[in-house]
Amino acid sequence: MDFKRIALAAVVTWVADVIYGLVVWMGLLGPEMARHQGVFRSEAAISAGMPLAFAGALLAMFVLVYIYAKGYEGGSGAGEGLRFGFLLALFMTGFVSLPIYASFNIDARLGLLASIASFIEMLFVGAVIGFSYRPVTRPAAHHAGA
Repeated sequence: MDFKRIALAAVVTWVADVIYGLVVWMGLLGPEMARHQGVFRSEAAISAGMPLAFAGALLAMFVLVYIYAKGYEGGSGAGEGLRFGFLLALFMTGFVSLPIYASFNIDARLGLLASIASFIEMLFVGAVIGFSYRPVTRPAAHHAGA
């Protein structure tokens, strides 16, 4: 396993995910989340916490690319990435989105929108990982007498 390739794919995926987060979570869903002031921090407090959020996302991308690389089965990057993203999306829905809706004081609309945004985000993350991670290719084994 080539850790330079993992690092490159992790950084590329992190940048793409930060852009997704700014557009979707802060842009499109920001006004919806602002309606739930008892749940979310103020915009100023969220902005102050962004360095921690960015660092956490970068750490997560390294972990996800590593998991992808360990499970890579040799198919096309796009196909492998989308399959991986779909599994991530299902995991996030079951482990994060549904428990958050069950325990946070948000309405069904925000719960649904956040679940959809998270599902799409994980599909996107998987696709970017599949596109950006290039496994080490080894020459085909040559069999004597074949």
